[in-house]
Amino acid sequence: MRTVPVYQVLAEDLKALGVDTVFGLMSDCICQLFSTLDAMGVRMVGARHETNAVMMAMGYAAATGKLGVALVGRGPAMANAMHGTISVAKSAMPVLIISGDAPIGRGVVNGLGPDLKAFPAATVVRACGIPTFQPSSADAARQSLADAVAETSLGRASVLLLPTDVQVGYTTVADGPSPVKLSPVPAPQRARQSAIDTAVSVLSRARRPVIVAGVGAHRAGAREAIEALADRTGALLVNALKAKDLFRGNPYDMGILGSSSTSVARRYIEQADCVLAIGVALNSLTMSSGSALPPVPLIHVDAVRTNINRWWPADVGVVGDARLVAEQLTQALPERTAEEKPWHTDKVRAELAAFQHTMDFQPAHTASTIDPRILTLELSRMLPENRHIVFDGGNFMANWAYFSVPGPSHFTHSLDSGSVGLGLGTAIGVKRGQPDRTVMLMIGDGGMLMSMGEIETIIREDLPMVVVVMNDAAYGAEVHILRGQNLPPAKAEFFDVEFAPMAEPLGFDCHTVRSVADLKKLEPLLANPDGPILIDCKINVEVIAPFLTEFIHKDTGPKR
Repeated sequence: MRTVPVYQVLAEDLKALGVDTVFGLMSDCICQLFSTLDAMGVRMVGARHETNAVMMAMGYAAATGKLGVALVGRGPAMANAMHGTISVAKSAMPVLIISGDAPIGRGVVNGLGPDLKAFPAATVVRACGIPTFQPSSADAARQSLADAVAETSLGRASVLLLPTDVQVGYTTVADGPSPVKLSPVPAPQRARQSAIDTAVSVLSRARRPVIVAGVGAHRAGAREAIEALADRTGALLVNALKAKDLFRGNPYDMGILGSSSTSVARRYIEQADCVLAIGVALNSLTMSSGSALPPVPLIHVDAVRTNINRWWPADVGVVGDARLVAEQLTQALPERTAEEKPWHTDKVRAELAAFQHTMDFQPAHTASTIDPRILTLELSRMLPENRHIVFDGGNFMANWAYFSVPGPSHFTHSLDSGSVGLGLGTAIGVKRGQPDRTVMLMIGDGGMLMSMGEIETIIREDLPMVVVVMNDAAYGAEVHILRGQNLPPAKAEFFDVEFAPMAEPLGFDCHTVRSVADLKKLEPLLANPDGPILIDCKINVEVIAPFLTEFIHKDTGPKR
């Protein structure tokens, strides 16, 4: 038995858990834990804003599959962190946010007056539906950490609030293994046979089925099983955004479902006579505000029962692991003749293979700006294949359709709370987790100005990232929304900020792009990026994202 400060034993527990990187922002109420983790060899990545620290932990978790940990102070620091905390809670990523908290001892805090940092963190976090843990004594702190880690390791965010007097208090612990453990991953479950039989009865009558796969299918390792099911049924394949390029290379892959669908994908999907959705949240973005799928029988497969019918009505619900259910369905369905698979033909394969994104639009360059779609296609061509693309939010984000990546684990967006400005922190976490990959962030001028302090973090942490500012000198989404409602957009428009002179003194290799010719000059640099690069891309604000057109003219409610 030994008696040690709480902050020390918590640091030891995190280290024993395998935590090798923590993102945070130093504060007087967590400085002992921060410093002790650093002294123990845990890499402490210091952010310039608490929300960005939380998003770094999310990006790290997305990139590595490991537990992401963020450490922030109490009061105003935790208030700052709430933006990222809410976003992370919606992302279904394993992130633990550790925050200082007010001392639990009675009386005034400093003997001189009120607590200037007073903030009801536990009340606020719990009101947001986020699991919250708060030890009431030094001896309870270790168990609170264990409970928070167990909750987080199930694939969701949790918050551990550590009162300052508890952190510096002493507790007696026994020598031996740490009691703080990750929860075991639940074994994948097969679906009930009755559900399989019902789904098979629907699929058996379909001749033009479409299979929609989401990130749940990717995490279950279901690609091969779904492709085998598509071969059995004659289905065409699409993926939700978070499962970007899941079926890349498959001759029947139609790309992204929803607002970013191609014209050829939309045309085939409209002809579908059955839809099988596997491991996918059929939310508004995936469903193009209700117009992505035709009114045909829909089978929804998900490992979590409450995910079915959550955002979109299903005719048949099948609860089970995506890979196992796909295998069950393939085994239960009879072989089909070529005539019974009218979409699995040379003609269809040739049409899908021949499609080019430039078939869907006319380039809209101006004398001083570049079409963001052409810009993105060119960047996709120039960057190394081993890349990870991170998107912030805004009118430009629809360009994720024009980027190809090796698979879903090479793509992350920071839009789970519908906010701009979270991408820079996310990208830093991704790069720290995947140092061998070229990490490129696409962020708007508005989001960049919100979070620009973190470009110093990129330099300090020596992260050779590529930051592409999609600079339309406006809040582009709001410009189009206001115009769509016949309102003046002036307050959403700004002067053209020059980002290169801001980032260059810090150590960025900076470039400004106004044309395809400007961009092509950077091809040798982007073929093998070395060191932090910032490209200020002056894009045409008149190019409107498809999801905004849907938003402006949306008809709420399922078309069923």
